[in-house]
Amino acid sequence: MVSLMAPNVSRRHFFFGPLLAGAVPAAGFGSVTSLKALGYKPFNEKLNIAAVGAGGRGATDIRGCAGENIVALCDVDSARAAATFERYPKAARYKDFRVMLEKEHNNIDAVIVATPDHMHATIALAAMQRGKGVYVEKPLTRTPWEARLLTDAAAKYKVATQMGNQGFSHESNRVAAEIVWSGEIGDVREVHASTGAPSWPQGVQSVPTETKVPDTLDWDLWLGGAAMRPYVAGSGAEYEKENKFYAPFNWRGFFDFGTGPLGDWGIHVFGPVHLALQLTSPVSVEVIKQEGKSQWTFPTRSVLRYDFPKRGNLPPVSLYWYDAGRDETPDSYRPKGMEGEVLLPSPNNLTAKGRGREENPSRRPGSTRRDPPKTGVLTGNGAVFVGEKGIMTTVARGEGVQLLPAERWKNYELPAPLLTRSPGHYQDWIRACKGGEAACSNFSVAGPFAEWVTLGAIAYRVEGKLEWDASRQRFTNNDAANKYLKPVFRKGWELKL
Repeated sequence: MVSLMAPNVSRRHFFFGPLLAGAVPAAGFGSVTSLKALGYKPFNEKLNIAAVGAGGRGATDIRGCAGENIVALCDVDSARAAATFERYPKAARYKDFRVMLEKEHNNIDAVIVATPDHMHATIALAAMQRGKGVYVEKPLTRTPWEARLLTDAAAKYKVATQMGNQGFSHESNRVAAEIVWSGEIGDVREVHASTGAPSWPQGVQSVPTETKVPDTLDWDLWLGGAAMRPYVAGSGAEYEKENKFYAPFNWRGFFDFGTGPLGDWGIHVFGPVHLALQLTSPVSVEVIKQEGKSQWTFPTRSVLRYDFPKRGNLPPVSLYWYDAGRDETPDSYRPKGMEGEVLLPSPNNLTAKGRGREENPSRRPGSTRRDPPKTGVLTGNGAVFVGEKGIMTTVARGEGVQLLPAERWKNYELPAPLLTRSPGHYQDWIRACKGGEAACSNFSVAGPFAEWVTLGAIAYRVEGKLEWDASRQRFTNNDAANKYLKPVFRKGWELKL
């Protein structure tokens, strides 16, 4: 990943340079002939987009790109995808993405991937190898090996890519970075980030007996490259309605399929941290506390620590992650001298007059409460940057930012913009697919980011601090942990560039 501190490398290049290097037409992007030679469409023509995963999050991604042509839809669960199928009646329908890519190869320009985490790399790589741009839902991949694979694939196949972490496109995310770079809060050596309790079961202690697969679901295709196992519907309140034991939603909490709170909200909350502190690979990761440990799922509650080395003139930094933080036991973090402050800002607070004022604190992302949040306690989705000269906090995906104490933020003048602003998360990718600037979360940026985030998912499965060597892509002190770096694929599902 290009460092923002590297000589002669602009902050704009951090977002766009790696993907565009060597790919700009000789006549420039104004040349329609050159664009077509590279397989791009003119900006005034619509892309033909296919989607793998048409229900749930996939339906949202498809709507985000609906200004283009939605020409093919693929989902292993016809019931889950029914509403999207109905919304786009002219789109071809498939259950198997391999069949779709084979039959629709000449009809599609780009592919949205919004399946469970364990199939992201498999589907994205297949599309990239056919020259298709890909939009892949966060957290990009389930394992660090797959993240590195997609980073390398993007460089090899030179297609337009984007990870679905919307915060990277948000104004406040960029402003947060610019505040840190201005020196306003000084060197940051410690960050505390958190999320609330997940909406799926974790800490599972037993697997229910096999049940019949619904007629609308192709269970074998849903598993894809993962090891075969019986379909289980589960029982009890946590599995009622559509949230069955594994599918279509509770997979997030299982080691074999998802990345738990890290991949659901951590990848969002860490976004401003990753950008502002120019994070590279950590030197270590460790679970320092967990409750409800399970052999199948992530724990019910935990505290995780990443340690990052010095980066250019930036000092080493420790990043603490608290998942399933509870307001009734506010022990996650109490910043000294901030006991009376509301730590997390309101989203979109850059547009509020008197920026230190909470306009509607009960409506924070991830919160269903009507009462004001507690002061002096980090709960919900957000991050606290502890600098030597002050504290800065961000909320959710980076949709809000503030300095603390609130009085300091109220009349603070923002630094001059350094980063290119986004036209919108989906438009960013669509523009790249048509030969424009690379998307802000293209895989040269998102791949290394996802790689270090998913290291944390491995730490839950072994004991003690894990020391990481990024150049060798190995833990140097724990062979047991190394077996989780790469998926074990079923025969016929192996991946290679």
